[in-house]
Amino acid sequence: MEIIRASFILVVFVLDMVRITLSVENEVLYLDYYKETCPLAEEIVSRNVEIAVLKDPRMAASLLRLHFHDCFVMGCDASILLDNHGDIISEKQAGPNLNSVRGFKVIDEIKYILEEACPLTVSCADILAMAARDAVALRGGPRWKVWLGRRDSMKASLDGANQFIPAPNSSLETLISNFNEQGLDIEDLARCVSFRQRVYDINMEEKRDKYKRYRTFRRILRSICPDSGRDDAIAPLDFSTPAKFDNHYYINILEGNGLLGSDNVLVTEDHEGEIIKLVWAFAANEELFFSSFAKSIVKMGNINVLTGLEGEIRKNCRFVNP
Repeated sequence: MEIIRASFILVVFVLDMVRITLSVENEVLYLDYYKETCPLAEEIVSRNVEIAVLKDPRMAASLLRLHFHDCFVMGCDASILLDNHGDIISEKQAGPNLNSVRGFKVIDEIKYILEEACPLTVSCADILAMAARDAVALRGGPRWKVWLGRRDSMKASLDGANQFIPAPNSSLETLISNFNEQGLDIEDLARCVSFRQRVYDINMEEKRDKYKRYRTFRRILRSICPDSGRDDAIAPLDFSTPAKFDNHYYINILEGNGLLGSDNVLVTEDHEGEIIKLVWAFAANEELFFSSFAKSIVKMGNINVLTGLEGEIRKNCRFVNP
């Protein structure tokens, strides 16, 4: 499925490399957090995510990416949902998000229904975490338990969004640095402007492409993305099974068919050979990939969460409370 990209495998790799000890079995977040205060919360989120994905299958990838881009800037605090207002400059204007990240109206609809059922109870940050889980499951991926109790940020960080969200043409060193910053990909469809460099810059290996392994794929991409113009044209990160959550992304990388530059550096710049082992493992064993994915997403969902009296529970996810 399109939502899988270089980011996830680096989650696994960097978690091992820096020996992260994030624990969700603590008194910060809880399972069944809304059992007493809003018992239908998870059902409301799940039902509305399902409706949104049935209308637009790409929305599954978009909701997962929204959670990912939120967590990488200040933590999983729904700061990405804030619009420009007063002193707040929205993260939506950051390079990695502008004209790219979507799904805000889906979150708005879910929040509206939750406010009708349980006013000022369910945080926007928790909605993002639940929606990501439900979106993946709807496209055939794993389903995991979501730990809840996050509160919403009262500020945004445009600079943080530009600095910490990995760019599609990032080097392996830069990607690892981004993940190290967070103590740890998921992404849906790539805009043409994100993969044009990959399409038109040819390295020596591709020039010697005896079996035309790269040329056929490149020809398909060039038909979608010309040398100039059509910046917002999109292509799936996985041409084999674009509407399904599976392990074909890793198979594509091994075949030289990674769409983004950051996909291919997993292999070309992995001089120690640690990441390529994971690529082979996930390509060969989908169940292993699903299990690793779920564990990493749960850990990512715990980055710098606000709890207790920190932050607030927004009434409208786009604005801090008056």
